[in-house]
Amino acid sequence: MDGVPEPHTGWTFLTNHARVLAAIADNHSARIRDIAAHCRLTERAVQKIIADLEQDGYLSHTREGRTNTYRIDPGKVLRHPAEAGLTVASLMSLLIKDEVDRAAISATRTRPHATT
Repeated sequence: MDGVPEPHTGWTFLTNHARVLAAIADNHSARIRDIAAHCRLTERAVQKIIADLEQDGYLSHTREGRTNTYRIDPGKVLRHPAEAGLTVASLMSLLIKDEVDRAAISATRTRPHATT
């Protein structure tokens, strides 16, 4: 989970729950420490968010040795009435597409210009 963004103050468009879910979608066996660093949250906050997501059926985990492997229920409907009918999969597809686009833009900006 590299490319951790700089700290930000003020309001944002995504909730911490959405950020944690997106981080898990990116790496199903991510450690809480890594999720916390990526999302700029405390480990305790991430533990609480994961517990919330598991309690409501959006997320489950299996223990494999010392590692948790998370499973997201892609068909689970989002909670807010304004998103009635939208699923976790649709939310994740928006966030994942954005990540792919950002990575491509970043690669283009850092690529040295060819000289002849």
